Amino acid sequence: MVSPPRTPASPPPDTAGQRAPHGPAGGGDWHQVMTFPPTSPVPATPNATRRPVIRRILLWSAVVTVFGLAALVMTFVVTTAVGLQAAILGMVSASLALGIVIPLFLWVDRLEAEPARLLWFAFLWGALISTLGALVLNELGVAFFAGMHADPLVLGAVVVAPLTEEFFKGLGVLLIFLVARREFNGVIDGIVYAGIVAAGFAFVENIIYLGQMYLESGTVGLVGIFVMRCLVSPFAHPMFTVCIGVALGLVAHRRRASSVGVVLVGFACAVFLHALFNYSAVASTQNYLVLFALVQVPLFVGFLLLLHWARNRESRIVRDTLTGYGMAGWFTPAEVAMLASPAERRRARRWARGVGGRQAERAMEAFQDESGELAMVRKHLVHDGPDAVWLAREQRILQAVTAHRRVFVPQA
Repeated sequence: MVSPPRTPASPPPDTAGQRAPHGPAGGGDWHQVMTFPPTSPVPATPNATRRPVIRRILLWSAVVTVFGLAALVMTFVVTTAVGLQAAILGMVSASLALGIVIPLFLWVDRLEAEPARLLWFAFLWGALISTLGALVLNELGVAFFAGMHADPLVLGAVVVAPLTEEFFKGLGVLLIFLVARREFNGVIDGIVYAGIVAAGFAFVENIIYLGQMYLESGTVGLVGIFVMRCLVSPFAHPMFTVCIGVALGLVAHRRRASSVGVVLVGFACAVFLHALFNYSAVASTQNYLVLFALVQVPLFVGFLLLLHWARNRESRIVRDTLTGYGMAGWFTPAEVAMLASPAERRRARRWARGVGGRQAERAMEAFQDESGELAMVRKHLVHDGPDAVWLAREQRILQAVTAHRRVFVPQA
Protein backbone atom coordinates (compact mmCIF):
# COMPACT_ATOMS: atom_id res chain seq x y z
CA MET A 1 0.00 0.00 0.00
CA VAL A 2 1.52 3.31 -1.08
CA SER A 3 -0.22 5.37 1.56
CA PRO A 4 -3.33 5.11 3.72
CA PRO A 5 -6.48 6.26 1.91
CA ARG A 6 -7.40 9.80 2.87
CA THR A 7 -10.72 10.19 1.10
CA PRO A 8 -14.00 8.54 1.95
CA ALA A 9 -14.73 5.50 -0.11
CA SER A 10 -18.46 6.20 -0.46
CA PRO A 11 -19.72 7.28 -3.89
CA PRO A 12 -19.89 10.96 -4.85
CA PRO A 13 -22.98 12.78 -3.54
CA ASP A 14 -24.41 13.52 -6.98
CA THR A 15 -24.67 9.79 -7.71
CA ALA A 16 -26.07 8.72 -4.36
CA GLY A 17 -29.28 6.81 -4.70
CA GLN A 18 -29.01 6.61 -8.49
CA ARG A 19 -28.80 3.20 -10.06
CA ALA A 20 -26.91 2.79 -13.28
CA PRO A 21 -29.36 1.75 -16.01
CA HIS A 22 -29.28 -1.98 -16.44
CA GLY A 23 -30.98 -4.90 -18.05
CA PRO A 24 -32.65 -5.04 -21.45
CA ALA A 25 -35.29 -2.49 -20.47
CA GLY A 26 -32.80 0.08 -19.28
CA GLY A 27 -30.41 -0.48 -22.16
CA GLY A 28 -27.50 -0.36 -19.69
CA ASP A 29 -24.10 -2.01 -19.70
CA TRP A 30 -23.30 -4.60 -17.09
CA HIS A 31 -19.62 -3.74 -17.44
CA GLN A 32 -20.42 -0.70 -15.27
CA VAL A 33 -19.96 -1.06 -11.54
CA MET A 34 -22.41 0.07 -8.89
CA THR A 35 -22.55 3.86 -8.60
CA PHE A 36 -24.94 3.96 -5.65
CA PRO A 37 -24.54 3.20 -1.94
CA PRO A 38 -25.24 -0.44 -1.16
CA THR A 39 -28.52 -1.16 0.55
CA SER A 40 -29.58 -4.31 2.27
CA PRO A 41 -30.78 -6.62 -0.50
CA VAL A 42 -34.38 -7.75 -0.33
CA PRO A 43 -34.17 -11.35 0.79
CA ALA A 44 -35.81 -14.01 -1.30
CA THR A 45 -38.89 -15.64 0.21
CA PRO A 46 -37.57 -18.52 2.31
CA ASN A 47 -38.69 -22.05 1.64
CA ALA A 48 -41.26 -22.72 4.33
CA THR A 49 -40.82 -26.50 4.16
CA ARG A 50 -38.18 -28.73 5.68
CA ARG A 51 -37.11 -30.07 2.31
CA PRO A 52 -33.99 -27.86 1.91
CA VAL A 53 -32.67 -29.14 5.24
CA ILE A 54 -33.52 -32.72 4.32
CA ARG A 55 -31.79 -32.36 0.95
CA ARG A 56 -28.64 -31.00 2.60
CA ILE A 57 -28.63 -33.85 5.13
CA LEU A 58 -29.05 -36.42 2.36
CA LEU A 59 -26.31 -34.82 0.26
CA TRP A 60 -23.78 -34.66 3.09
CA SER A 61 -24.71 -38.15 4.24
CA ALA A 62 -24.04 -39.49 0.76
CA VAL A 63 -20.70 -37.65 0.54
CA VAL A 64 -19.57 -38.84 3.97
CA THR A 65 -20.67 -42.41 3.22
CA VAL A 66 -18.86 -42.57 -0.12
CA PHE A 67 -15.64 -41.07 1.24
CA GLY A 68 -15.86 -43.21 4.39
CA LEU A 69 -16.26 -46.45 2.44
CA ALA A 70 -13.44 -45.47 0.08
CA ALA A 71 -11.22 -44.71 3.09
CA LEU A 72 -11.92 -48.12 4.62
CA VAL A 73 -11.18 -49.88 1.34
CA MET A 74 -7.95 -47.95 0.75
CA THR A 75 -6.83 -48.56 4.34
CA PHE A 76 -7.39 -52.27 3.85
CA VAL A 77 -5.57 -52.26 0.50
CA VAL A 78 -2.55 -50.33 1.77
CA THR A 79 -2.13 -52.26 5.02
CA THR A 80 -2.57 -55.57 3.21
CA ALA A 81 0.03 -54.61 0.61
CA VAL A 82 2.74 -53.22 2.90
CA GLY A 83 1.69 -53.89 6.47
CA LEU A 84 0.73 -51.47 9.23
CA GLN A 85 4.25 -50.38 10.22
CA ALA A 86 5.38 -49.67 6.66
CA ALA A 87 2.07 -47.91 5.96
CA ILE A 88 2.56 -45.59 8.95
CA LEU A 89 6.16 -44.82 7.94
CA GLY A 90 5.00 -44.16 4.38
CA MET A 91 2.18 -41.89 5.55
CA VAL A 92 4.49 -39.82 7.73
CA SER A 93 7.05 -39.49 4.92
CA ALA A 94 4.39 -38.69 2.30
CA SER A 95 2.93 -36.00 4.57
CA LEU A 96 6.16 -34.03 4.26
CA ALA A 97 5.56 -33.71 0.50
CA LEU A 98 2.11 -32.23 1.24
CA GLY A 99 3.87 -29.52 3.21
CA ILE A 100 5.57 -28.50 -0.04
CA VAL A 101 2.73 -28.89 -2.53
CA ILE A 102 -0.41 -27.65 -0.72
CA PRO A 103 1.04 -24.29 0.43
CA LEU A 104 2.10 -23.48 -3.14
CA PHE A 105 -1.44 -23.84 -4.45
CA LEU A 106 -2.87 -21.89 -1.53
CA TRP A 107 -0.33 -19.15 -2.30
CA VAL A 108 -1.39 -19.10 -5.95
CA ASP A 109 -5.00 -18.70 -4.80
CA ARG A 110 -4.22 -15.91 -2.33
CA LEU A 111 -6.06 -13.09 -4.12
CA GLU A 112 -9.41 -14.92 -4.11
CA ALA A 113 -9.34 -17.95 -1.83
CA GLU A 114 -11.56 -20.94 -2.58
CA PRO A 115 -13.99 -22.31 0.05
CA ALA A 116 -12.39 -24.77 2.46
CA ARG A 117 -15.17 -27.32 1.91
CA LEU A 118 -14.34 -27.55 -1.80
CA LEU A 119 -10.61 -27.81 -1.15
CA TRP A 120 -11.25 -30.66 1.28
CA PHE A 121 -13.54 -32.33 -1.24
CA ALA A 122 -10.83 -32.02 -3.90
CA PHE A 123 -8.17 -33.50 -1.63
CA LEU A 124 -10.33 -36.40 -0.43
CA TRP A 125 -11.48 -37.15 -3.97
CA GLY A 126 -7.88 -37.40 -5.12
CA ALA A 127 -6.73 -39.38 -2.09
CA LEU A 128 -9.63 -41.85 -1.95
CA ILE A 129 -11.82 -42.02 -5.04
CA SER A 130 -9.16 -41.36 -7.68
CA THR A 131 -6.64 -43.75 -6.15
CA LEU A 132 -9.20 -46.52 -5.70
CA GLY A 133 -10.57 -46.22 -9.22
CA ALA A 134 -7.14 -45.97 -10.81
CA LEU A 135 -5.87 -48.93 -8.77
CA VAL A 136 -8.62 -51.20 -10.10
CA LEU A 137 -8.25 -50.11 -13.74
CA ASN A 138 -4.45 -50.20 -13.59
CA GLU A 139 -4.55 -53.81 -12.42
CA LEU A 140 -6.94 -54.70 -15.23
CA GLY A 141 -4.73 -52.91 -17.76
CA VAL A 142 -1.56 -54.68 -16.65
CA ALA A 143 -3.39 -58.02 -16.78
CA PHE A 144 -4.55 -57.20 -20.31
CA PHE A 145 -1.01 -56.50 -21.52
CA ALA A 146 0.45 -59.52 -19.68
CA GLY A 147 -0.18 -61.80 -22.64
CA MET A 148 1.70 -59.57 -25.08
CA HIS A 149 5.38 -59.65 -25.90
CA ALA A 150 5.96 -56.16 -24.51
CA ASP A 151 6.72 -55.64 -20.84
CA PRO A 152 3.30 -55.20 -19.17
CA LEU A 153 4.78 -53.08 -16.37
CA VAL A 154 6.26 -50.60 -18.84
CA LEU A 155 3.02 -50.45 -20.85
CA GLY A 156 1.08 -50.10 -17.64
CA ALA A 157 3.22 -47.15 -16.54
CA VAL A 158 3.35 -45.40 -19.91
CA VAL A 159 -0.09 -46.20 -21.36
CA VAL A 160 -2.56 -47.44 -18.74
CA ALA A 161 -1.64 -45.34 -15.71
CA PRO A 162 -1.70 -41.96 -17.47
CA LEU A 163 -5.16 -42.66 -18.94
CA THR A 164 -6.81 -44.06 -15.84
CA GLU A 165 -5.23 -41.76 -13.28
CA GLU A 166 -5.84 -38.55 -15.20
CA PHE A 167 -9.40 -39.67 -15.93
CA PHE A 168 -10.26 -40.14 -12.26
CA LYS A 169 -8.41 -37.03 -11.10
CA GLY A 170 -9.98 -34.96 -13.87
CA LEU A 171 -13.41 -36.33 -12.96
CA GLY A 172 -13.07 -34.80 -9.50
CA VAL A 173 -12.17 -31.40 -10.96
CA LEU A 174 -15.09 -31.69 -13.39
CA LEU A 175 -17.52 -32.41 -10.55
CA ILE A 176 -16.47 -29.23 -8.76
CA PHE A 177 -16.77 -27.35 -12.07
CA LEU A 178 -20.35 -28.60 -12.57
CA VAL A 179 -21.67 -28.50 -9.01
CA ALA A 180 -19.95 -25.42 -7.57
CA ARG A 181 -20.11 -23.18 -10.61
CA ARG A 182 -20.24 -20.02 -8.50
CA GLU A 183 -16.84 -20.89 -7.01
CA PHE A 184 -15.17 -22.11 -10.22
CA ASN A 185 -14.76 -18.91 -12.20
CA GLY A 186 -11.38 -18.88 -13.92
CA VAL A 187 -8.01 -20.39 -14.69
CA ILE A 188 -6.62 -19.89 -11.19
CA ASP A 189 -9.55 -21.81 -9.69
CA GLY A 190 -8.99 -24.64 -12.16
CA ILE A 191 -5.30 -24.80 -11.30
CA VAL A 192 -5.98 -24.82 -7.56
CA TYR A 193 -8.70 -27.48 -7.60
CA ALA A 194 -6.73 -29.68 -10.01
CA GLY A 195 -3.57 -29.26 -7.97
CA ILE A 196 -5.29 -30.19 -4.70
CA VAL A 197 -6.93 -33.26 -6.27
CA ALA A 198 -3.57 -34.36 -7.64
CA ALA A 199 -1.87 -33.70 -4.29
CA GLY A 200 -4.37 -36.02 -2.59
CA PHE A 201 -3.74 -38.70 -5.21
CA ALA A 202 0.04 -38.39 -4.91
CA PHE A 203 -0.21 -38.57 -1.10
CA VAL A 204 -1.79 -42.03 -1.08
CA GLU A 205 0.32 -43.26 -3.99
CA ASN A 206 3.46 -42.17 -2.15
CA ILE A 207 2.36 -44.10 0.95
CA ILE A 208 2.19 -47.29 -1.13
CA TYR A 209 5.53 -46.73 -2.89
CA LEU A 210 7.33 -45.71 0.29
CA GLY A 211 5.92 -48.65 2.23
CA GLN A 212 6.84 -51.15 -0.47
CA MET A 213 10.38 -49.84 -0.72
CA TYR A 214 10.77 -50.00 3.06
CA LEU A 215 9.76 -53.68 3.01
CA GLU A 216 12.14 -54.45 0.16
CA SER A 217 15.22 -52.41 1.10
CA GLY A 218 14.70 -51.16 4.64
CA THR A 219 15.49 -47.64 5.76
CA VAL A 220 17.96 -47.03 2.93
CA GLY A 221 15.30 -47.84 0.35
CA LEU A 222 12.73 -45.71 2.15
CA VAL A 223 15.06 -42.70 2.20
CA GLY A 224 15.97 -43.18 -1.47
CA ILE A 225 12.40 -43.32 -2.75
CA PHE A 226 11.45 -40.45 -0.41
CA VAL A 227 14.09 -38.24 -1.98
CA MET A 228 13.03 -39.18 -5.53
CA ARG A 229 9.25 -38.88 -5.09
CA CYS A 230 8.76 -36.38 -2.25
CA LEU A 231 11.70 -34.02 -2.72
CA VAL A 232 12.84 -34.26 -6.35
CA SER A 233 9.40 -34.57 -7.98
CA PRO A 234 6.64 -33.70 -5.47
CA PHE A 235 4.75 -31.75 -8.15
CA ALA A 236 4.63 -34.58 -10.70
CA HIS A 237 0.90 -35.34 -10.45
CA PRO A 238 -0.16 -31.68 -10.08
CA MET A 239 1.87 -30.79 -13.19
CA PHE A 240 -0.26 -33.16 -15.25
CA THR A 241 -3.71 -32.55 -13.81
CA VAL A 242 -3.47 -28.75 -13.94
CA CYS A 243 -3.81 -29.10 -17.72
CA ILE A 244 -7.40 -30.23 -17.11
CA GLY A 245 -7.92 -27.46 -14.57
CA VAL A 246 -6.65 -24.80 -16.97
CA ALA A 247 -8.95 -26.09 -19.72
CA LEU A 248 -11.99 -25.97 -17.42
CA GLY A 249 -10.95 -22.52 -16.18
CA LEU A 250 -10.78 -21.20 -19.74
CA VAL A 251 -14.40 -22.23 -20.40
CA ALA A 252 -15.76 -21.34 -16.94
CA HIS A 253 -17.68 -18.36 -18.32
CA ARG A 254 -18.87 -20.00 -21.55
CA ARG A 255 -20.20 -23.37 -20.52
CA ARG A 256 -21.44 -24.51 -23.91
CA ALA A 257 -21.29 -27.81 -25.80
CA SER A 258 -18.55 -26.35 -28.00
CA SER A 259 -16.34 -26.04 -24.90
CA VAL A 260 -16.07 -29.83 -24.61
CA GLY A 261 -13.27 -29.79 -27.18
CA VAL A 262 -11.18 -27.48 -24.99
CA VAL A 263 -11.61 -29.82 -22.01
CA LEU A 264 -10.67 -32.85 -24.11
CA VAL A 265 -7.51 -31.07 -25.26
CA GLY A 266 -6.65 -30.39 -21.62
CA PHE A 267 -7.20 -34.05 -20.77
CA ALA A 268 -5.05 -35.15 -23.71
CA CYS A 269 -2.24 -32.83 -22.58
CA ALA A 270 -2.43 -34.23 -19.05
CA VAL A 271 -2.24 -37.82 -20.32
CA PHE A 272 0.63 -37.02 -22.70
CA LEU A 273 2.73 -35.25 -20.05
CA HIS A 274 2.02 -38.04 -17.57
CA ALA A 275 3.09 -40.68 -20.09
CA LEU A 276 6.23 -38.74 -21.00
CA PHE A 277 7.14 -38.32 -17.34
CA ASN A 278 6.56 -42.01 -16.58
CA TYR A 279 8.61 -43.06 -19.60
CA SER A 280 11.52 -41.01 -18.34
CA ALA A 281 11.15 -42.65 -14.92
CA VAL A 282 11.10 -46.26 -16.17
CA ALA A 283 13.90 -45.77 -18.71
CA SER A 284 17.13 -47.64 -18.24
CA THR A 285 19.62 -46.35 -15.69
CA GLN A 286 21.97 -45.31 -18.48
CA ASN A 287 19.39 -43.00 -20.03
CA TYR A 288 17.59 -41.91 -16.87
CA LEU A 289 19.69 -38.85 -16.07
CA VAL A 290 19.55 -37.67 -19.68
CA LEU A 291 15.78 -38.09 -19.82
CA PHE A 292 15.45 -36.47 -16.39
CA ALA A 293 17.27 -33.39 -17.66
CA LEU A 294 15.43 -33.32 -21.00
CA VAL A 295 11.92 -34.18 -19.79
CA GLN A 296 11.29 -33.77 -16.07
CA VAL A 297 13.24 -30.56 -15.51
CA PRO A 298 11.62 -28.69 -18.46
CA LEU A 299 8.18 -29.90 -17.33
CA PHE A 300 8.74 -28.50 -13.87
CA VAL A 301 10.05 -25.20 -15.22
CA GLY A 302 7.02 -24.95 -17.51
CA PHE A 303 4.76 -25.70 -14.55
CA LEU A 304 6.29 -22.86 -12.52
CA LEU A 305 5.95 -20.48 -15.48
CA LEU A 306 2.28 -21.46 -15.80
CA LEU A 307 1.67 -20.66 -12.13
CA HIS A 308 3.47 -17.33 -12.52
CA TRP A 309 1.39 -16.45 -15.59
CA ALA A 310 -1.87 -17.42 -13.91
CA ARG A 311 -1.03 -15.42 -10.78
CA ASN A 312 -0.17 -12.33 -12.84
CA ARG A 313 -3.33 -12.79 -14.89
CA GLU A 314 -5.49 -12.80 -11.78
CA SER A 315 -3.66 -9.71 -10.48
CA ARG A 316 -4.52 -7.90 -13.73
CA ILE A 317 -8.16 -8.94 -13.44
CA VAL A 318 -8.32 -7.63 -9.87
CA ARG A 319 -6.61 -4.36 -10.83
CA ASP A 320 -8.76 -3.72 -13.91
CA THR A 321 -12.02 -4.61 -12.18
CA LEU A 322 -11.37 -2.65 -9.00
CA THR A 323 -10.28 0.33 -11.11
CA GLY A 324 -13.89 0.49 -12.30
CA TYR A 325 -15.10 0.51 -8.71
CA GLY A 326 -12.47 3.14 -7.92
CA MET A 327 -13.81 5.40 -10.68
CA ALA A 328 -17.24 5.07 -9.05
CA GLY A 329 -15.77 6.11 -5.69
CA TRP A 330 -15.52 2.78 -3.89
CA PHE A 331 -11.69 2.52 -3.81
CA THR A 332 -8.83 4.99 -3.89
CA PRO A 333 -6.10 4.58 -6.53
CA ALA A 334 -3.66 3.60 -3.77
CA GLU A 335 -6.01 0.85 -2.61
CA VAL A 336 -6.43 -0.54 -6.13
CA ALA A 337 -2.66 -0.66 -6.62
CA MET A 338 -2.24 -2.36 -3.26
CA LEU A 339 -4.96 -4.96 -3.82
CA ALA A 340 -3.47 -6.06 -7.17
CA SER A 341 0.00 -6.68 -5.74
CA PRO A 342 0.76 -9.50 -3.26
CA ALA A 343 3.84 -7.63 -2.01
CA GLU A 344 1.85 -4.43 -1.42
CA ARG A 345 -0.87 -6.42 0.33
CA ARG A 346 1.72 -7.67 2.82
CA ARG A 347 3.01 -4.13 3.33
CA ALA A 348 -0.54 -2.90 3.88
CA ARG A 349 -1.16 -5.50 6.60
CA ARG A 350 2.04 -4.47 8.37
CA TRP A 351 1.04 -0.81 8.08
CA ALA A 352 -2.42 -1.53 9.50
CA ARG A 353 -0.92 -3.39 12.44
CA GLY A 354 1.38 -0.45 13.10
CA VAL A 355 -1.42 2.13 13.16
CA GLY A 356 -4.20 0.11 14.80
CA GLY A 357 -2.84 -3.09 16.27
CA ARG A 358 -4.10 -6.58 15.63
CA GLN A 359 -7.70 -5.47 15.13
CA ALA A 360 -6.73 -3.15 12.26
CA GLU A 361 -4.54 -5.85 10.72
CA ARG A 362 -7.45 -8.31 10.75
CA ALA A 363 -9.68 -5.67 9.19
CA MET A 364 -7.10 -5.03 6.47
CA GLU A 365 -6.82 -8.76 5.75
CA ALA A 366 -10.60 -9.08 5.48
CA PHE A 367 -10.67 -5.94 3.30
CA GLN A 368 -8.16 -7.55 0.92
CA ASP A 369 -9.87 -10.94 0.82
CA GLU A 370 -13.31 -9.50 0.14
CA SER A 371 -12.01 -7.06 -2.46
CA GLY A 372 -10.55 -10.01 -4.40
CA GLU A 373 -13.90 -11.77 -4.12
CA LEU A 374 -15.61 -8.59 -5.33
CA ALA A 375 -13.50 -8.64 -8.51
CA MET A 376 -14.63 -12.22 -9.24
CA VAL A 377 -18.27 -11.32 -8.55
CA ARG A 378 -18.04 -8.44 -11.04
CA LYS A 379 -16.46 -10.80 -13.55
CA HIS A 380 -19.52 -13.06 -13.24
CA LEU A 381 -21.89 -10.11 -13.66
CA VAL A 382 -20.05 -8.99 -16.79
CA HIS A 383 -20.24 -12.43 -18.37
CA ASP A 384 -23.57 -13.73 -17.05
CA GLY A 385 -25.68 -10.59 -16.74
CA PRO A 386 -27.77 -9.30 -13.80
CA ASP A 387 -27.96 -12.48 -11.77
CA ALA A 388 -29.81 -11.77 -8.51
CA VAL A 389 -27.46 -13.91 -6.41
CA TRP A 390 -24.35 -12.15 -7.70
CA LEU A 391 -25.95 -8.71 -7.29
CA ALA A 392 -26.83 -9.47 -3.68
CA ARG A 393 -23.31 -10.75 -3.05
CA GLU A 394 -21.86 -7.61 -4.64
CA GLN A 395 -23.90 -5.42 -2.28
CA ARG A 396 -22.88 -7.42 0.78
CA ILE A 397 -19.19 -7.27 -0.15
CA LEU A 398 -19.29 -3.52 -0.81
CA GLN A 399 -20.88 -2.98 2.56
CA ALA A 400 -18.26 -5.21 4.20
CA VAL A 401 -15.21 -3.55 2.60
CA THR A 402 -16.52 -0.13 3.59
CA ALA A 403 -16.97 -1.28 7.19
CA HIS A 404 -13.50 -2.85 7.30
CA ARG A 405 -11.92 0.33 5.93
CA ARG A 406 -13.39 2.35 8.82
CA VAL A 407 -11.39 0.17 11.24
CA PHE A 408 -7.94 0.96 9.83
CA VAL A 409 -8.85 4.41 8.41
CA PRO A 410 -11.35 5.82 10.94
CA GLN A 411 -11.81 9.12 9.06
CA ALA A 412 -13.22 7.20 6.09
